[in-house]
Amino acid sequence: MRKSIIISVGMLSCILSASADNPFVQTCFTTDPAPMVHDGTLYVYTGHDEDGADFFWMQEWRVYSTKDMVNWTDHGSPLAIEDFSWGDDRAWAPQCVERNGKFYFYVPLHSKLTGAMAIGVAVGDSPTGPFKDAIGKPLVDGDWAYIDPTVYIDDDGQAYLYWGNPEIFYVKLNDDMVSYSGDVNVVEQTVEGFGAPSPKLREKDKKYKDNYTEGPWFYKRNGKYYLLYAAGGVPEHIAYSMSDSPTGPWKYMGEIMPLCDTGSFTNHCGVAEFKGQPYFFYHTGKLPKGGGFARSIAVEPFEYNADGTFPTIMPTEEGAKAVDTLNPYDRVEGETMAWSNGLKTKQNAQTGVYVTDIHDGDFIKVANVNFMSGGPKTFEARAASGLRGGSIEVRMDSIGGPVVAELPVTGTGGWETWQTFKTSCKSEVPGVHDLYLLFKGRKGPELFNLDWWRFE
Repeated sequence: MRKSIIISVGMLSCILSASADNPFVQTCFTTDPAPMVHDGTLYVYTGHDEDGADFFWMQEWRVYSTKDMVNWTDHGSPLAIEDFSWGDDRAWAPQCVERNGKFYFYVPLHSKLTGAMAIGVAVGDSPTGPFKDAIGKPLVDGDWAYIDPTVYIDDDGQAYLYWGNPEIFYVKLNDDMVSYSGDVNVVEQTVEGFGAPSPKLREKDKKYKDNYTEGPWFYKRNGKYYLLYAAGGVPEHIAYSMSDSPTGPWKYMGEIMPLCDTGSFTNHCGVAEFKGQPYFFYHTGKLPKGGGFARSIAVEPFEYNADGTFPTIMPTEEGAKAVDTLNPYDRVEGETMAWSNGLKTKQNAQTGVYVTDIHDGDFIKVANVNFMSGGPKTFEARAASGLRGGSIEVRMDSIGGPVVAELPVTGTGGWETWQTFKTSCKSEVPGVHDLYLLFKGRKGPELFNLDWWRFE
């Protein structure tokens, strides 16, 4: 994990050379990752732990995307509790799926109609929204077990919704994806199906019939159905079961991510294959000020065993490797980054998402940037400052690397009064490099906001 305090440029260069990029979102705390691949882009839908929380007081869901597995774009919050007239609290683990050009966003939240947890569904025309409540009421509701929905559309077109803690429920969704047919089914939990609970867990709470706790992730691969889940009570590890049928019976297969030092007493996983590589998503408490109520999403590449079973996957700081390069001659959103220090993001209807809370010494790293053969001639960025502004030092390959451009950013008269600033590059840097935007200015006050940047 990277250090959060800048001591000096030289010392940071040494620190960063030994660092890596998990958790892959640093501008806020993110939870319960739910990946989805669409049209050459991998999207991850998350919850959002609030700063300084002492419980899971979560108010919104967020979306991030990548085309290269190292640079992630923050799309902000396209859905929040306020978008559900019947909800009043606890925006917990989501999942989004696409069907017939529509995107269906399944979320648990506390219902003021029943006083318990329920699962709602919102719909949008884009993976990043906006989304709106599809039916104006819970899709399913019952009791405190109605959390953590996971959805899969089978090869025959039948969609299934699983959820639950500590029970496991499922329904068969109709083609409209916002209603279901038949009853709410309860999965029979057996030791053969989900593993034996630890004696400590069984003694603590008699409701645990087996190893399953919460957070199911349901999908199909090569004719086999997989149900991954958080297991073992608290603290949680990730285990899984498999079946020849979408509704079981299930066979317990073992642990995927065993108990380890993640910094969080919960875990929640999702799996996706992107550009031929399987990825395992989970969350940790590894950011500064992180913990059980301040979690952050992470990712590990892996390979299935020859028989389709999972290997053991351990959390790392390295995360995923690049599967593509980034073009710096296209407009690059400021909120696209491989790593950041000391920054936040905001959004509004006019600008969308932008980088804020920028102070002297903060930085953005963008990885695997392809300057091609010619190298850049100019650098420009769109910024706004209600004070005196500052500057952006563009450095190559490390925070202490060569300065390729230095862009002064003056006050613009307001924090959302945007202006484009441009400067000549000091040298050409053909080829592929990591890029660092190092922000400089007066010590203490906020310098400016950043919307986008690009080279020419």
